[in-house]
Amino acid sequence: MREALIVWGGWSGHEPEQGAAIVAGMLEEEGFKVYVETSTEAFADPAIHDMSLIVPIYTMSKIEKEEVDNLTRAVEGGVGLGGYHGGMCDAFREAVAYQFMCGGQWVAHPGNIIDYRVNIVGDDPIVAGLADFDYRSEQYYMHVDPSNEVLATTRFSGEHAAWIEGVVMPVAWKRRHGKGRVFYSALGHVAREFEVPEMKTMLKRGLLWAAR
Repeated sequence: MREALIVWGGWSGHEPEQGAAIVAGMLEEEGFKVYVETSTEAFADPAIHDMSLIVPIYTMSKIEKEEVDNLTRAVEGGVGLGGYHGGMCDAFREAVAYQFMCGGQWVAHPGNIIDYRVNIVGDDPIVAGLADFDYRSEQYYMHVDPSNEVLATTRFSGEHAAWIEGVVMPVAWKRRHGKGRVFYSALGHVAREFEVPEMKTMLKRGLLWAAR
C-alpha cells in the first residue's frame, strides 16, 4: 500500500485543516494510507523517505534547516511532492531550497478575489479531457522556474495592475526534482473551491502522477 503524508498549518485563511481533510479523502479513495500531521517537525522524520507522496498545506510560516534539508533529500531520492495554492507555493518564504524544489513562489494576487479564466495547455494525462474554464479566486502572480512543464495558464487583464496586462502566468505545472516528481496547482484559496470539478480533477490527477 502506498503511503502519503499531509502536513497542514500556517495561515488559517487558506483553511488548511479543511483542505487537508479533502485531500486525505481523495488519496484514501485511491488506496493510499494517509498520515496527517500539523507541525513542520514531521518533515525532519527519517520515515518520510519511505513515503510515496508528501503534500504540504502550510502557508507562510517558518521551517527549520534540518526539516527542509530532510524534505528536499526525500524528494531528490524519489518521494513525490504535490500541493496547491499558498499551501505549497507560498510556504516557508525564507527557504530558497524549498522554492527551488517546488518550482515557483507566489508574489501577488492583484485584485484579490476576482473572476478569471484558466486555460488548459496540451494533452498531458493530468489535464486530458479538461476544457478551459472560468474560475473565481485569487489569481496568483508567481515567480516560476523555466524548467516547469506547464499544464494550465491564466492571462492577466491589467485591470488591477496595469503593467502586467497580457501576462500569461502558469497555473499548474509538473517537474522533476532529483528522482522525485513534483506537481503544483495555484487553485484552491479556500476549501469550497474543491467543488469546481476541473480544479479537483487536475489536483487529484497531479497528486497521483507525483506519487511514487
